[in-house]
Amino acid sequence: MDNYRVALDAIFHALSDPTRRAVVQQLAAGPATVSALSEPFDMALPSFMKHMRVLEESGLVSSSKSGRVRTCTLERDKLAATERWFEQQRALWSNRYDNLDNLLEQLQGDDNGR
Repeated sequence: MDNYRVALDAIFHALSDPTRRAVVQQLAAGPATVSALSEPFDMALPSFMKHMRVLEESGLVSSSKSGRVRTCTLERDKLAATERWFEQQRALWSNRYDNLDNLLEQLQGDDNGR
């Protein structure tokens, strides 16, 4: 479980930046070169590469180099780990709200019985 938490921490850190989230959105459409990914952003390539390094270190993105061209790919299984975490949180809170609703119904029933 500790490795799972560490992996999620890295993924959430990577997704905490709007530039990196935009890159993930671009890669959801399919693999792309670093130059194509960096095009929409008004920043120097070394600055953009720092964002790519964070995405790669988190495991969200992988890349391969052919000659001078680096192509990046979204690792969907890593993104699915965050989806599972959100589903677990949603289920937990849904259960808590159901318990609260039941308690409130019981309390209203006790008040009506007096």
